[in-house]
Amino acid sequence: MTTTDVVIVGGGPNGLLMACELALSGVRPVVLERLPERDASPKANGLVGRVVQVLDYRGLYERFSRSTKPPTPSPYFQFGALTLDMSAWSGNSLYTLPIPQHRMEELLEQRAHELGVEIRRGHEVTALNQDAEGVTVDVRGPDGSYRLAAGFLVGADGGRSTVRKRAGIEFPGITDDGFIARSGQVTIHPPVAVPGTGELEVPGMGRLRPATFTRTENGVFAYGMFQPGVYRVAVHEWDRPPAESRAPATIEDLREAVSRVLGTDIPMSEPPTGQGPPPVRDTNGVNSRLADRYRQGRVFLVGDAAHVQSGVGGPGLNLGLQDVINLAWKLAAVVDGWAPEDLLDTYQSERRPAAERVIMHSRAQTALLSPGPNITALREVFTELLDDQTNVRRISNLMSGADVRYDMRPDGPAHPLTGGWMPDLVLSTANGPARVAGLMHAVRPILLNLADRADLVEAASGWTDRVDVVTATSVDRPADAVLIRPDGYVAWAAAPGAPGGADALRHALRTWFGLPTSLRDSSVRLASRHPRDASRTEGISG
Repeated sequence: MTTTDVVIVGGGPNGLLMACELALSGVRPVVLERLPERDASPKANGLVGRVVQVLDYRGLYERFSRSTKPPTPSPYFQFGALTLDMSAWSGNSLYTLPIPQHRMEELLEQRAHELGVEIRRGHEVTALNQDAEGVTVDVRGPDGSYRLAAGFLVGADGGRSTVRKRAGIEFPGITDDGFIARSGQVTIHPPVAVPGTGELEVPGMGRLRPATFTRTENGVFAYGMFQPGVYRVAVHEWDRPPAESRAPATIEDLREAVSRVLGTDIPMSEPPTGQGPPPVRDTNGVNSRLADRYRQGRVFLVGDAAHVQSGVGGPGLNLGLQDVINLAWKLAAVVDGWAPEDLLDTYQSERRPAAERVIMHSRAQTALLSPGPNITALREVFTELLDDQTNVRRISNLMSGADVRYDMRPDGPAHPLTGGWMPDLVLSTANGPARVAGLMHAVRPILLNLADRADLVEAASGWTDRVDVVTATSVDRPADAVLIRPDGYVAWAAAPGAPGGADALRHALRTWFGLPTSLRDSSVRLASRHPRDASRTEGISG
């Protein structure tokens, strides 16, 4: 039987990012993916919200965007096909990054291989057992069945998660099957396709912009363009026959559905050979469910294994990839033996409430897209409410995840930064200019000393084996010092010019990063940890 530190079940974006995060922290993961090849079928079209900044804080944004510049927030977005105009105010955290999911997976897999991660494709988990010492899975692979043991297991295997079912975790929620969703990749030609803009000139409706939703009394139409001349088109229709009772969908089915929703024909054809995944996909309605717990002993759930919801507004990967960022450093801390006793419990207490809010707003948006005069009246009310920038900011923060704040359990009154996302300050350091995002690439906690506070540096001296101390200055100095967790959230901050704070800093360091080195027995490793030594058996054995 082979052993490893962490088994990750599922090789989609969440599983692959988890593998990268753990590898960066010196932990050995093994990824088990049931499919022999990456799935090229149409899924997510891009990333929306805080997750874009997460990629920047890990040095992945440039790969995903092909831009060397930091991400910039989107001045406009939509909530239930109603416009959010954020162009007039600062502090907007609703970032967007158009990229097909199959491309995300390709880039994350490349990064995982660079970090030495072992990815086993065509390997399906058939059984799962755990005890106080670790987790064991039975796996069926191309060369037969075998058993794999690990300290922990992460289920990133989607909405029908085998891991969740095997762990006995319930998945309560609702299924809204009142509509059918049809999507596909197509070619749309001029004059409907406006050359060089990605826009569509629709007879009787005017010009439509990509990445927007158009609601009519007959349904919803949306589209995007990810390569010249190839469009991803999606349409929702209510009160239509379910997909199971129909033959497999075709381009003509999609074209007819678009015509019914928009009331006019949009000529479309299959994209050129080799320019995208299979053309058309049908689904009945949407599931909206949340796992009753994110952890069962040494088994954890991330992404769609823990929550599924409507894709309106693009919340899925924003939520799931932040699950990963939150959990990975905590698992690595336990594997390395310095984690506080209750650190792993904070994964559920922090991330499950975030999922509850996403399910809330995705259900609300689905309702706003529904047909009928009552919904039309409700949309008119919302339109008036969204004329108020206070309401726009609140909805924007809800959709982006910028309203997420974690309980950092401070020792006394907390600085306003505490519990929230660390802003990407522009810094001056002894090594030259830097950004906070660049400091976070190593997946380590950081004490950012912005006021040359020697007392605070001394207070952190017992944790420098796992916390990096960086002295810098910034024109926009929100605090004298900031303790940043590896996931980019602020564990503690000292108000500018306020004396003291060393005791509060030591409390935060103990809370999140364990005992100082002087109080730890470095020879003791948690029993949960499989030690890295020469006795490990490499490869696959039955």
